[in-house]
Formats: sequence, structure tokens, C-alpha cells
Amino acid sequence: MKITVKEVVYVAELARLELSPDEVERFTSQLNGILEYMDQLNELDTERVEPTSHVLPLTNVLRDDEVGHSLSLDEVLANAPEHDKDHFVVP
Repeated sequence: MKITVKEVVYVAELARLELSPDEVERFTSQLNGILEYMDQLNELDTERVEPTSHVLPLTNVLRDDEVGHSLSLDEVLANAPEHDKDHFVVP
């Protein structure tokens, strides 16, 4: 599959990017290079390779949620440059 100049211009318009003609040519060439590399990868025999969601084993390193001390409303609002009753005032 080849990327055309027309497709690069179309995607650039969708992204609201203004590309010069040189940039369009360069991106077309680069995207086609990526697709050629993907075609090379598609030639590999992956029949006996198990599908994975990540290349490294992952474990959850987060701590358990525990209820702790919270600041009172007055303590929180004391840190605000400006507040109105129980709310922060922001621009």
C-alpha cells in the first residue's frame, strides 16, 4: 500500500496543518518508508509467537487506597488567593 500526495494533503487538512510542497513530498516519502518497513515485518513467521499486550511482564505497583487525613474546607480555602463562600474564584 502506498501513501499518495493527495492523502498526505487530506490528512494535513484534517489536522489543520499548513504544509509546504516540500513538506508534503517529504512526509509522503517518510510515510511510504514506514509502510515498506511494516511490509518487511509482515513477512516474519509469527505463527508460534504468543500474542501479548506488553513486551514486559507488568504488575500493579500502586498501593491500596486507604482513608487518611483530609484538610478542612477552611484550611483549603486559606490557600486560595481568592474565594467566594465555599468555592475558589478563578479567572
